[in-house]
Amino acid sequence: MIGGGIIGAATAMELASEGVSVALCEKGEIGCEQSSRNWGWVRLSQRDPREIPLMIDAIKRWEGIDQRLGRKTGFVQSGLLFTARNARRMAAYEAFAERLKEHQIDCRMVVGREMDDVIPGHAMKLAGGLLTPFDGRAEPQLAAPAIAEGARDEGAKLFTRCAVRSVETSAGRVSGVVTERGRIASSSVVLAGGAWSRLFVGNAGVALPQLKVLNSVLRTTPIANGPEQGIWADGFSLRKRADGGYTVSGGSENLHHITPDSFRLARQFLPALRAEWSSMRLRLGGRWREEAALPRHWAGNERSPLEQNRMLDPAPDDRSLQRALASARAAFPVMADCEVVQSWAGMIDVTPDAIPVISEVEKLPGLFISTGYSGHGFGISLGAGRLTADLVTGATPIVDPAPFRLSRFFDGSPITLDSGF
Repeated sequence: MIGGGIIGAATAMELASEGVSVALCEKGEIGCEQSSRNWGWVRLSQRDPREIPLMIDAIKRWEGIDQRLGRKTGFVQSGLLFTARNARRMAAYEAFAERLKEHQIDCRMVVGREMDDVIPGHAMKLAGGLLTPFDGRAEPQLAAPAIAEGARDEGAKLFTRCAVRSVETSAGRVSGVVTERGRIASSSVVLAGGAWSRLFVGNAGVALPQLKVLNSVLRTTPIANGPEQGIWADGFSLRKRADGGYTVSGGSENLHHITPDSFRLARQFLPALRAEWSSMRLRLGGRWREEAALPRHWAGNERSPLEQNRMLDPAPDDRSLQRALASARAAFPVMADCEVVQSWAGMIDVTPDAIPVISEVEKLPGLFISTGYSGHGFGISLGAGRLTADLVTGATPIVDPAPFRLSRFFDGSPITLDSGF
């Protein structure tokens, strides 16, 4: 396993539980990048239809994860509410609700005074919203380490501050990896490297269309009588934390720092940029210089750029956070006096169609990729870990893996985005 985020940890746990010998190598610390920096949502609502079966499986696994691990992840099946200010948004939610009913998932449209019962004390002018009680929340700072420890309990070996430099092959397939501490023989390698995945597999001659998007988050002091459900609204998102405070972020505002890869992948990402133009801001600055300076090819006996960058720790976009907090306070007057305890940012690994790659690499048998979760990886992680393990062991997959194949980007398949979020 390459990568100690929540996807890598979940995959390692599932493989080890099947008796597979697993070594998980992480260049920094467990869950130190986006896995601990996300909103903490575990949501089915507003998913791309291709992700729905996998997300249903994931939530069922979240429901029993603390018991399985004997540790706390903070998971609470609190429900999520997506609010709508106009009839157009309501129509989109109604269409999504029909999709969920096909899967026998409890959800309902909320309108009129009913909204006051669902989120008492709000001050928003709304047409209504979509409530999904099946959805929930967990604590990102707890979950990835707890799952990694669960993998270790099953027999996996965890190696932190141990970057994998390269993949070795023999007779046309994977035979091991070279780490900064030495070689590990293996017939299968799973790359769950998050935002670093494109750089790593590019060194192995594998093309992976993936860019980075920055999302900023803050947390507040505890608030009495705030909403229990996760809330998405125009301008902000909210998630209650285990300590009684709230995680707050922009509802859909993200920042892409223009880098050389932005131009290399421009054609493949153009449909996504058109679809998300209203919520995506572009910036040209120091990130260009940093990524342009990274070597794109290196040998196993050379120090890799992964060792030079143990942790992506970008500065948050304070202006976007100020806007989000102001919107949240206007929507929920009980937040008027809360204080900001901490703010941070993380780099989201995105693909052209905003769904992940969970796939064996056809040109390099034995190499599996599980990345590109496009900001949705935390919640789907437990299902994704199981699916990835199924592909590695050859077991019957829990869901059809075809939508997540890497080859979709190169075989002429239409690349489409289909999400209401």
